[in-house]
Amino acid sequence: MYKRQPRIFVSAVTGEGLEALRAILLHSGWTTETALCMMALCLLLALCCQTLAAGRTLVPGGYTVGIKLYAEGLMVTEVEPDAPAQRAGLRRGDVILTAGGKKTASAQALLDSIQSAEPIVVRVERGGHEAEFLVTPEKTASGYRLGILVRDHIAGIGTVTYYDPVSLQYGALGHGVSGLDGTQLLMLQSGYLVRASVAEVQTGTRGTPGELHGIFDVTDAVGTVEKNTACGIFGTLSQPKPGEAVQTAPASAVTTGAAEILSNVDGEQVQRFSIRIDRVDPDAKNGRNLLITVTDEALLAKTGGIVQGMSGSPILQNGKLVGAVTHVLVNDPTMGYGVLIENMLEMAK
Repeated sequence: MYKRQPRIFVSAVTGEGLEALRAILLHSGWTTETALCMMALCLLLALCCQTLAAGRTLVPGGYTVGIKLYAEGLMVTEVEPDAPAQRAGLRRGDVILTAGGKKTASAQALLDSIQSAEPIVVRVERGGHEAEFLVTPEKTASGYRLGILVRDHIAGIGTVTYYDPVSLQYGALGHGVSGLDGTQLLMLQSGYLVRASVAEVQTGTRGTPGELHGIFDVTDAVGTVEKNTACGIFGTLSQPKPGEAVQTAPASAVTTGAAEILSNVDGEQVQRFSIRIDRVDPDAKNGRNLLITVTDEALLAKTGGIVQGMSGSPILQNGKLVGAVTHVLVNDPTMGYGVLIENMLEMAK
């Protein structure tokens, strides 16, 4: 049986390339069986290369979701002038990790750590680095205080770029979510997506970015958020919206010219809008691989171009998923940037 199977295989193979390879292998002094095994290996490698070149099969999103992310610590939203925290050196945007040696997973945990006027060590994350400050709580009629306002989460609206129809793993936004200081990615503890619909659009104008205003159902979670990266947020959907799967395109296949985006700018309806890819730069950072221009008259009339909340809208070219919208040009809302899907998928690993 072993000897007959290779003959069947060879009889089914056509093409000048494989015939030439067969001749070379047979004239190299190898036995027929060895030559046929080598041909089978070469064919398998070729098929693998074709599969990789074809990319992954994903379902483009284009629909909006509410996003709620919990920080790894407490984000300082306000520091009162001449309060203990300010005198010690704390700033707005700091993320408090511990106080008095105990983790600050909630505002109550922070309050529990300041039950006296004894100085405590507050460890914070600032600009990607950790630092410690010695803060002396101040006694008030109701207890002790540091003179800061904090919160443990960030919420907003964004767009799902894609999901895998088998694993239901998704990518959204196309860019990361920053902390309050706007310079560093939020240190993510956990997060989730909720169902959302677009209730109103604030049209973008030169110098003033527009915005999607959404209605969230906080009781209707549709997925988890497990990673916050420079190329988007990633997690697993529990309630994916149905859609037709397409192939992804490698960076080398993305060209300047006509393309489309899928976006949700009214209710829960996902629509196709025409755009133009003006520049492709695979090595650009911060989600700026693609420079795009909105050419669709209907979208221009509705939103003025790209607005906040459209981040993550999938970009398709020649029927393949090539990237996602990430930013709007403040001085020209008809233009913006996009990230290559290849880079999003790399970050999702």
